[in-house]
Amino acid sequence: MFGLSPKEDKFYLLFTQSTQIVSKTLKRLQDIMQQDSVSSEDAAQMHRFEHEADNITNQIMERLNSTFITPLDREDIYKLAQVLDDIVDFAEGTVERMLLYRTGKPSLGAQELVHLVELATQQIQSAFSCLGNIHFKKTTILAAAEEIYHLESAGDKLYRQEVARLFEFEKDPIEIIKWKEILEHIETTLDHCESIADLLKSVVLKYD
Repeated sequence: MFGLSPKEDKFYLLFTQSTQIVSKTLKRLQDIMQQDSVSSEDAAQMHRFEHEADNITNQIMERLNSTFITPLDREDIYKLAQVLDDIVDFAEGTVERMLLYRTGKPSLGAQELVHLVELATQQIQSAFSCLGNIHFKKTTILAAAEEIYHLESAGDKLYRQEVARLFEFEKDPIEIIKWKEILEHIETTLDHCESIADLLKSVVLKYD
């Protein structure tokens, strides 16, 4: 990675593992959003994913503290690792809230919002797979970042529409409170994807 030794290449492997966890977490969340209700096992599985993500993030931080020469600036590695971890945290938190609040089947709009997040994580995986050859893959990385921006913009619009729909058609104020918080959690997950896009663009410009 970046022309450094195999020791430093370990960062690339850890980032790959991190993005794989992000991807499988969002795919599972998308499946859960199709269900009539959330089970304790659904929440437990998401918690296991969150624990896996934390473990990889901790490994990145440990290596960061023990490696003299790093393939990226330490600050960039730190931020990328933390925001990837945040995506999993918020996805897990979404399911946790759905279980605690005993919600029914999500609306089509909520399902579509999660679908947008899942598409964004696909772009994240694609971009991170190119970091090891950043000089020749910058176009692919930047294209992935732009697609994430597009998905986040669509998500913002959909989020506002869903909140408006809640207030217009839902008569139970408790249900409004529940789903507004859950929608905010999903939308924040997508915001973290946008933060990854920002960081990726910064890295490309810095190391090109």
